[in-house]
Amino acid sequence: MDATKFSPERTILDLGDGFYDPVAAAAFPEHKLRFRNDRAAREIGLDDLSDAEWIDHFGRFKPLPGSLDQPLALRYHGHQFRVYNPDIGDGRGFLFAQARDDRDRLLDLGTKGSGQTPYSRFGDGRLTLKGGVREILATEMLEALGVRTSRSFSLIETGENLFRNDEPSPTRSAVLVRLSHGHIRYGSFQRLATLNDAEGLRALTDYSLKHLLGDRTGGDDAGARLLDHAVRGAAGLAASYMAAGFVHGVLNSDNISITAESFDYGPWRFTPHWNPHFVAAYFDQNGLYAFGRQAEALHWNVWQLALSLRDIAAVEELAPVLEAYPAHYETALRDALFRRLGIKPRDDRSDLALMEAMETALVETRVPLDRFYFDWFGGRRRGPSPEEASYQRPEFAGFTAAIAAFEPATEPDHPYFKGDGPCAMLIDEVEAIWSAIAEGDDWSPLESKVQSIRQMGEALRF
Repeated sequence: MDATKFSPERTILDLGDGFYDPVAAAAFPEHKLRFRNDRAAREIGLDDLSDAEWIDHFGRFKPLPGSLDQPLALRYHGHQFRVYNPDIGDGRGFLFAQARDDRDRLLDLGTKGSGQTPYSRFGDGRLTLKGGVREILATEMLEALGVRTSRSFSLIETGENLFRNDEPSPTRSAVLVRLSHGHIRYGSFQRLATLNDAEGLRALTDYSLKHLLGDRTGGDDAGARLLDHAVRGAAGLAASYMAAGFVHGVLNSDNISITAESFDYGPWRFTPHWNPHFVAAYFDQNGLYAFGRQAEALHWNVWQLALSLRDIAAVEELAPVLEAYPAHYETALRDALFRRLGIKPRDDRSDLALMEAMETALVETRVPLDRFYFDWFGGRRRGPSPEEASYQRPEFAGFTAAIAAFEPATEPDHPYFKGDGPCAMLIDEVEAIWSAIAEGDDWSPLESKVQSIRQMGEALRF
């Protein structure tokens, strides 16, 4: 490892041992490297690691020089499907290391499936290989679509047979490493509020403002400023999910980062059509986290964060920050949808009119969402499409007329737009990619899909 390229950090230790528990990684019988994200590794100076060194650090968890000497399981509480749970925390993962990236941002390397911790309860602390593959696909797709997300950094198969209720068992095991802009959750603040630990709240607020949000520390308004970052971030995250057609599935308050970076992917799905009622998790029987309710869910979560900050901030300072959420969301949704369409906003009433016409057309015609964005990128219909008949239906007339007034933000001249169709990530393809691995240990469909996703990301970056 080139020490001149890697900038280790250990700022989490500034908080003190009341925020985490030192833990040890599980000893796995095997270590088969299945995925290494050299693009992400390059940003923190770890791309020159050999495969053997990579496995030592991200499979056996040998400490990275200058960073944490021992993994830390972070403490937090949270609402799970709006029921408060004080008995959670890092139950099958830990914070392994911290580092600065090439933009001087503090990043965390955290795990999933690395063994039991004091918060594992009755869990085995493991991750299925399928769960790891699904997380790679989710994070790669979301990053390409402009969603602020953790990134799948490493996946190592570990040679254990796991038994799960929602997968054919026994199934293969793995340990995943994520690269994230912080692991501080709303639930981290909720825990301190429940413990009536105002001093801890101030410390965590200052840590987040200084190291994760680029704001000044201290002051009577620190809590309100933290909440303002959270409200704006949550509104932007919800909007980016909508534009991506993504359903996270489990938007519990312990799964929401103070940096508004999406993470912790379990039963996620992309909706085939613009369907507000589409759910990802079979256990979300009431549709609490359905596609069309994600903005509401994140708004509810920032309310819980605000309630946790009352010991360090006055209610009259927090209330107006919360009340601004709908306005932030409306602006963020416009920006996210227009980015996906490749057009410039006009900053007048025609922006909202186009959004309303778009939703009407998509709901009524059920045009595949990825196909729609592909066909209309740049604000003009391009080439033949399997959905040509849908675009000629009366339900599309309002959208077709409205979008004619908008200018393209970029010309769709990338090779991606000269292909036959969009890069999508629907459940049937996810299952097919996994089946190739499960039945024949064939990783080429996953590798090919990651390449296709990254090409799309290059085309949409402007």
